[in-house]
Amino acid sequence: MTFLRRTLLAAATALLTPLPLTQPTQAAQVAPGCVSSVPYVSGTGGYDTYRIPATVVTPRGTVLAFAEGRHHGAGDTGDIDVVLRRSTDGGCTWGPPRVVAAGHGNTRGNPAPVIDPRTGAVVLVTSYNSGAVTEARIMRGEVTPAQSRRVFVQRSTDDGRGFTPPRDVTAQVKPKGWRWYATGPGHAVALTRGPHRGRLVVPANHSAVPPAGSSDTGREARYYGAHAVYSDDGGRTWRLGLVDASYDGVTNANESTAAQLPDGRLYFSSRDENGTAPGNRLDTYSSDGARTLDRPCAVQHTLDQVPVVHGSLLQLPGRRAPLLFSGPSVPTARRSMTVWHSTDAGRTFTRALTLSEHKAAYSDLVQVDGGTVGLLYETGTAGTYDTIEFRRMRAADF
Repeated sequence: MTFLRRTLLAAATALLTPLPLTQPTQAAQVAPGCVSSVPYVSGTGGYDTYRIPATVVTPRGTVLAFAEGRHHGAGDTGDIDVVLRRSTDGGCTWGPPRVVAAGHGNTRGNPAPVIDPRTGAVVLVTSYNSGAVTEARIMRGEVTPAQSRRVFVQRSTDDGRGFTPPRDVTAQVKPKGWRWYATGPGHAVALTRGPHRGRLVVPANHSAVPPAGSSDTGREARYYGAHAVYSDDGGRTWRLGLVDASYDGVTNANESTAAQLPDGRLYFSSRDENGTAPGNRLDTYSSDGARTLDRPCAVQHTLDQVPVVHGSLLQLPGRRAPLLFSGPSVPTARRSMTVWHSTDAGRTFTRALTLSEHKAAYSDLVQVDGGTVGLLYETGTAGTYDTIEFRRMRAADF
């Protein structure tokens, strides 16, 4: 066993031990079953690094933990697969890993899974680009359409055991003039109430082409924007919905996540990718099932402790149940994974529970059962991406 692997396995073992909480958080109580498990350890299974967690629970109660398996390094470009592990005991133990979408030298990632409420099928939306190009080159328009970002859909009708081959739906959801394109990451949303009940909504982001003759060459990040795509037929066909197209450089919405509120509206939260506005998180609402924005994305100052990183949302069931948000809690560093809660539909958030002081980055929240919330998140001691851990928490603690 190599030194690197011994180090990572030791880190994974350490993560199984609950850590002291940082004030002002409440004391965590152990959920029935287990506290945590580690489905992915970087440096094992033929992959240098596992990143970009996403999780859903099937109608049979099976927890599905998706991730990117990065073969040759931690970078976002190269030979990257979408991988999956299944748990039939609430995330305490995991079945063998399998490849859901193979890169074959190219990049497949940003898994955005969702359960179709009409059929119980697992619908998985992912992104793709040539493994030979980078995000920066795509944003500068230095690639061919075949090399650039594309969108694919897969489906499982056997509780996540097997998936259909990736099906290209780029033409349905990517307008001409967009360069970068990323689904999620993290779970998508199935609407369960209101006139669009059954609709599948995938939060996403994109970059647009700077206007001809502008002086913005080299400042392509200014043209990041959030958007959403949706399907009303279980993922067979897709449409482009709301689009944040301010492109003013003040707020640059990127890597969005969403939750349906008890009143039927959708709440969206995004990272602000190098915008000039103070704060690192943006939010907005949609009252028409992700077709349009209620207002432009604006800074969410009660989450100013969160650094520039992907976060996750989960609306707990019940008319007065809280909305949860997860993310690191040091504004200048990816560390100290924390869960916040909101009792006013996302207008304000309060820090509720810090899982540990370890390094931490991307995360995804899921309702495991009526009494348990799960968090699948990147963490480590030697490095931020040593492992992807699954932490179980009592829903009553929020």
